[in-house]
Amino acid sequence: MTVHMIKLSVGSETVEDHAAWQAANRQFWRKVGKISAVFHTTFQSPKRTAELLDGGSLYWVIKGLIQARQRFVGFDEGRKEDGTPCCLLLLDPEIVSVRPVPRRAFQGWRYLDLADAPPDLGTGTRGDAADLPPAMRRDLAALGLI
Repeated sequence: MTVHMIKLSVGSETVEDHAAWQAANRQFWRKVGKISAVFHTTFQSPKRTAELLDGGSLYWVIKGLIQARQRFVGFDEGRKEDGTPCCLLLLDPEIVSVRPVPRRAFQGWRYLDLADAPPDLGTGTRGDAADLPPAMRRDLAALGLI
């Protein structure tokens, strides 16, 4: 049974900022001869890895809204820059925009049930929220209109 994970993207203002941060992170780790894949570090290792790998995604909360997701491709053990052990969440490099949904701040990560995951934005067909500029989508979602 598929399950997702949700996590804050601290410091990101937009999905584009988040993507730029990930690209810079990849470049840093390549320079020091480490992992070149898309990954995120976390202190706690998830216990439900089989369910996360069964089509699960990491949903990113950006500026108080769930705005994007990345599919899980694996997990590994690693070390942070300071040498402390951590879990590496290995992610598909494609960042998929989702229908913005308000979410309060929290620490760490949480599991997200399949039924509670926001749908992906459409392909931009007429009248779809994907047609709207990202700032307008965020504003409308904050008002509860989409």
